[in-house]
Parts: sequence; structure tokens; C-alpha cells
Amino acid sequence: IDKDALDAQVKERKIQEAAEKAEHERFAHHMKKNDKLMCLLEERQKNEIRDINRALTEFHKNFQGPETRREFDLNDPQALKKDRPARVSDDDPRCTVSGMQKFVGEDLNHDQRMKFQKEQIREWSLQQQKDLKNALADQKLADDLYDKFRIELDRKIMEEQRKEEESRRAVCTATKNFNKIQVAELDHKNELEKAQKMKDDMYEITCLLRGDFLSENPDQAIGPGGVLVDRWKGMNQEQLMAIREFQKEQVLEKQRAREQERRRDAEWDRQRVQAARTQLLWERHQQRQDQVQRRDLDAVNAGLSQEQRAK
Repeated sequence: IDKDALDAQVKERKIQEAAEKAEHERFAHHMKKNDKLMCLLEERQKNEIRDINRALTEFHKNFQGPETRREFDLNDPQALKKDRPARVSDDDPRCTVSGMQKFVGEDLNHDQRMKFQKEQIREWSLQQQKDLKNALADQKLADDLYDKFRIELDRKIMEEQRKEEESRRAVCTATKNFNKIQVAELDHKNELEKAQKMKDDMYEITCLLRGDFLSENPDQAIGPGGVLVDRWKGMNQEQLMAIREFQKEQVLEKQRAREQERRRDAEWDRQRVQAARTQLLWERHQQRQDQVQRRDLDAVNAGLSQEQRAK
């Protein structure tokens, strides 16, 4: 394998791992942010429930005391102290001259007292209705504000998820395009090198076959003491055949080396495709988990909303 191509592949894998690590870190950051928002929301809801309960307790204490009940005058422990005596003095104007104008058990102010009690009960009823109406209005306003806050929070969460998915798709697309460009450049480079090598080999063989050096008779350079250097013009046919066979062996060896390199490149491509497929499966699994978390969050929000309205 070419060292530059191997270094490029190693660098590419490091870039992919760094991109995946950055993506995981950003996803973890968003999860922490969402958890923090949920905690703040729950704390705010608890404070609102506590404030509502406190307001109800104050309302019961200030406007619904025992003295506001209709039958309080029957159970008032201070009723005898508040009641006027039947006779204050001898010249009490309530007593007539005959002394038979008032008897035990009589209620001479019954009509006036009943009228006053009815008027007081009506005013109390109107006041309670008004207070209840105001409390319901305040509760409805609080529920509306809470629903608007939840809707806005859900919209922001969905927007963040959409941006995160778009960013992940962009990273995957850029990585795939970069891999395709690298593979195309490597294939084109290999093809050019192969064509140039074949051209050089053919040119070298042609020059050796058609040159003046090989066309001379090689036997004239053979002497009694060996080869005459000043007369040697080339090799004989057997030597040429041996060289050609050796060159053929070299060509075959180079072809085998190229085949092995092609197989290694194919294996690298298969591994990249497998890694891309694994990434796609992981993204789908993550999307399913996000959908499940989303449904769980919606269910919890619906339960909290119903519980809030019930209270």
C-alpha cells in the first residue's frame, strides 16, 4: 500500500472519529440543558402549587371563618354575653305599664332580625361568589401562562432537535462526499500510474528491439580470453529471451501486486461502507430513543397539566 494513501486514510479516520466525538459531546450538552430546564420547570410548578395552597389557606382564614356561617349565631359561645337582657331596669321602655307585655320565650324583634340576617347572608353569599370567581380567574390565568410556557419550551426543544439532525446529516453528507472524492482521486492516480508504466515499458522494449545496439552480431565480441569489451555489441537470442522472461516475470509480479492493492482498496471501501451503515443504524436508533423520550415527556406534561387543573 502507498504510504501517502495509507496516511490519508488514517487521517480521514481520525477526522471521522473527532467529528463523531464532537457530535456526541454536543448531544450530551443538549441533554444536560434539557434536564436543567425540566428541573427548573418542576421547581417552578412546585412553587406555584405552594403559593396557590397558601392563598387558599389565607382565603379560608380571612373570609371563611366560623363567624361567617349562617348557623354561627346558634353556636356562638358568646351569644349570652352579646344578647340584651329581657329587662334592663324598672323604667325599661320595652316593658308596658301592665307588666304583661313581655313573656319568657317571646321574640318581639323576630321580623327585623330575620330581615337583617337575610340581608347579611345575601351580602356574604355575594362576597363569597365574587371571591370564588376571582380565585377561579387567577387559577385560569396561571394555567394559561403555564400552558404557554410549556408550548414555548416544547417548540424550542423541537427546534434544537431539528437543528441537531440537520447538522448530523450535513456532517454525514460531507464525510461521504469526501470519501467518494478520495476514492475517485486514488483510482484516477492508480490508472495514470499504470498507463504511464505500461507506456514506459513498451517504449523501453521497443527501443531495445529496434536500436542499433541490439541489431549487431554479438558473436564478434567473444574471444579466447572472454568477452571483448571494445567489440561487444549486445547479447544473443538466449540472453535476450532470458531477459524477456525475467521482464515478463516482473510484469506479472507487478500485476499481482496491483491486484493485491486493488483487493486491499476494495476491503477498505467495504469497511467504510460498513462504518457508514453502522452510523446510519445508530442514528435511526437514536431517533427512536428521542421519539420515546418525547412521548414520555408529553405523557408527563399531560399528567402534570391534568393534576394542575384538578387542583
